Amino acid sequence: MRNEAILLVDDEQGILTMLENLLHKEGFNQIVTVGSAAEALMAVRTRTFGLIVLDVMLPDIGGFELCTEMRKTITTPILFLTARSSDLDKLQGLLLGGDDYVTKPFNPLEVVARIRAHLRRSSIYASESKGAEEVYRYETFMVNRTTGQLIVNQAETPCPAKEFELLLYFCNHPNQVFTAQQLYEQVWGNMVQGDEKTVVIHISRLRKKLETDPANPKLIVTLRGIGYKFVPPAGG
Repeated sequence: MRNEAILLVDDEQGILTMLENLLHKEGFNQIVTVGSAAEALMAVRTRTFGLIVLDVMLPDIGGFELCTEMRKTITTPILFLTARSSDLDKLQGLLLGGDDYVTKPFNPLEVVARIRAHLRRSSIYASESKGAEEVYRYETFMVNRTTGQLIVNQAETPCPAKEFELLLYFCNHPNQVFTAQQLYEQVWGNMVQGDEKTVVIHISRLRKKLETDPANPKLIVTLRGIGYKFVPPAGG
């Protein structure tokens, strides 16, 4: 696993100290901690991070708003820490560009496990991307694994890291059926228990980018009670 920098954003110093100490013990040594959205934005503008752990309740602007702002310039995986445990709040965070979430109060070891799983998947993805250029070309869009680009209708379309990895997984396994849990294990990592809502929301976000009619998808189709399948478009 690459020893990438991790950004921890929380206004509770006790949580920052606890997570930082635990991550150090687990072998992570590039850790930046900040207590506000303004500091977080400054950090991502001056440094590249492998993962961001983001509290939803911040003193200046909320974590959801901060995530939206960050997504204008970075695709780094974002793991939300939130005391908001309702499904609506969780879904909102994922729809705005979050990649995963843990609700407070949380088990610190679970957070570390999720961080490790995300970084492991990123490391595998990076190693698999080395070498010859790998491009998937379809009638309406193109996915370039080597450059990390998604081109839809000849226009480059921003795609956060986990969305891109999920799309690549579908492209690598056309016409195969996967359950949400299987997709979570393959894309998010199998060390932690997956949440089907995370997968569902990421598929929804991909459909909005790729489908002519996201409400009636033809590319990433749902097989009710079974799972999901990527059906390459005509000409692909």
